[in-house]
Amino acid sequence: MPVIFWVVPGAGIIAIVFAILLARNVLKRSPGTPRMEEIGSMIFEGAWAFLKRQYSTIGWLSIVVAVAVAVLVGVLGGHRGIEGITAFGIAWRTGVAFMAGALCSAVSGFIGMIVAVKCNARCAHASQHSLKEAVNVALRGGAVPGFLVVALSLLGVAAIYFAYGGASTPDIAPHLIVGFGFGASFVALFAQLGGGIYTKAADMGADLVGKVEAGIPEDDPRNAAVIADLVGDNVGDCAGRGADLFESTAAENIGAMILGIAIYAITGNVAWILFPLVVRAFGIFASMVGILCVRIRGDENPMNALNRGFYVAIALSIIAMFFTVSNMLDSYWLFAAGVVGILTSVVVVFITQYYTEARFRPVKSIVKASKTGPATNIVSGVAVGFETTLVTAVVIGLALLLSYWMGTMTGLPGAGAFGTAVATMGMLMTCPFILSEDTFGPITDNANGINEMSGAGEKVRRITDRLDAVGNTTKALTKGYAMVSAGLAAFLLFQAYLDRVAFLRGVDTFNNVNLARVEVFVGALLAVMLVFLFSSWAIRAVGNTASKIIEEVRRQFREFPGILTGETRPDYARAVDITARASLRGMILPGLLPVVAPVVIGVAFKPFASYDSAMVVAALLMVGTIAGIMMASFMNNSGGAWDNAKKYIEDGQLKDEEGKPIGKGSFTHAAAVVGDTVGDPLKDTAGPSLHVLVKLLSTITLVMCPLFI
Repeated sequence: MPVIFWVVPGAGIIAIVFAILLARNVLKRSPGTPRMEEIGSMIFEGAWAFLKRQYSTIGWLSIVVAVAVAVLVGVLGGHRGIEGITAFGIAWRTGVAFMAGALCSAVSGFIGMIVAVKCNARCAHASQHSLKEAVNVALRGGAVPGFLVVALSLLGVAAIYFAYGGASTPDIAPHLIVGFGFGASFVALFAQLGGGIYTKAADMGADLVGKVEAGIPEDDPRNAAVIADLVGDNVGDCAGRGADLFESTAAENIGAMILGIAIYAITGNVAWILFPLVVRAFGIFASMVGILCVRIRGDENPMNALNRGFYVAIALSIIAMFFTVSNMLDSYWLFAAGVVGILTSVVVVFITQYYTEARFRPVKSIVKASKTGPATNIVSGVAVGFETTLVTAVVIGLALLLSYWMGTMTGLPGAGAFGTAVATMGMLMTCPFILSEDTFGPITDNANGINEMSGAGEKVRRITDRLDAVGNTTKALTKGYAMVSAGLAAFLLFQAYLDRVAFLRGVDTFNNVNLARVEVFVGALLAVMLVFLFSSWAIRAVGNTASKIIEEVRRQFREFPGILTGETRPDYARAVDITARASLRGMILPGLLPVVAPVVIGVAFKPFASYDSAMVVAALLMVGTIAGIMMASFMNNSGGAWDNAKKYIEDGQLKDEEGKPIGKGSFTHAAAVVGDTVGDPLKDTAGPSLHVLVKLLSTITLVMCPLFI
């Protein structure tokens, strides 16, 4: 075992200690006035009740799927065993790995939600003192789940790798732990779907009935859907994204380890398999320093301070990449491949900011279109979303081409694909920092709502309004990061699938996926259909759930006129319960689709394929990944642009011909609210869920590979 490997458990433990210290620092601060504390408690109770109900549903589904996977892989597909491990041995190892990954992913979601909710009122109270203090509370609160999630992923993969014989059979263990990534992906998809349906249905209900119909401000306490909306920010953006990025780091780590096996077989150096774990460990330290370097200067845009901290993390990641490659792989070409991945994350930041921040052309074009009504607003937003696919494809394509070429320059067989793995690990080095920025978003959003509901005043609201707009950008940035990392990982995981097929067939290579064969072409066609159908079901679930919450808010306004005059308190709990029940029902069908479809297609095409259906499934995986990435790019960026176009108008930055602000309550604002409502299920439900779907396709095909051969 290389000495440098011990940085892995060290980094995991230090990250946990760091997160605990940050949590103590934030939680010792005042939660504000009794009213603010009361609102914070209502949000926590609603979020906790939803997550308990959601994860109990996911828990039963996970147990059923774990048993089914074990039976299918071990009994029906485990006809040849692996290096003396029987079919039964493969079955129970796969099932246990699946449950371990599912459990860790669920814990990641809970951690993200609990810490974020506890920080909401504290951030609201801090904003009454200064912008700087509010940023510190929000970022440090967001960093707690950010570092805990990455530490859990790193320690979880390392632990199960050695538990399954990594020390004695390093070339076999990665094939046995693929169930860990599948379990993490399975839970992440349902967590992202359920939380996304909940948050966007509540948001749509609050906006359409409150802002448009009743003409009351956002987060007005007279709106029965407000608490459900604030709860949704936490269960969707915190719990869902925490599970999502846990799954990303775990699945991509395992895929990279599988690619390292081919070079290990030639060199006998286990460092090729352990490298992904080590380089991510150094990324934790780089992100830690980056978080501590975030400092607001006067009244500057908080995004500038966050960017400076990110650049520090990037610089340290490049240094750490050089040190790790020099010690483990001894190839400057692979260091260059790692730098490509690291710099790709920087490019993603700029691209996302350009398409979603109000100071740039795309959002301003939507603002301008809003002057003529909702139809032109929606047309402009759709055009912006489709436009973003160009830069997404170019960035991912260049990163893959460069890193693959750099890998081939080492002269080692299989090093080209491993170069893309190094680039993916490089991009994931700053994952703790990016996830901290993501949780920053819902914390500031909730703080803004708490200030509105507690009557904190216009001056304080201006601070949290600024933070809320920055939070919209950081959330969009995280989605862009997750999407591009999924794109880089797509080739890595696809190559891992091909290597696993070759391993199970007992041949040296399997790299021919022939679209000229009719069954392979049909498999690719079904992959694109899968992406569109999944998106349809996810968006429809939001619409159906939103209809129920809209009807409930209207009912309360109609039956209790005292709500609008402030004499009667709305029934927040009923609105929360209706949204929770409807969203959990809505997540089942789209969640099961990408789990069941690859297995059904792989088995159904066996009689039509000349040898087995592995090639058909390869086409399904490859084309489905491409379609998913492009669709996610459209949804994430168009939704983020619509949201910040609305914010731009609400902040009074749009002027009429006489120089007067066109703000809340105007025709233009109503059009922007409609556009934002259309974008909500795209950017916060279907789009982020597609990131998980892309990687779920990879992990389920890796696990179920024996069934297709």
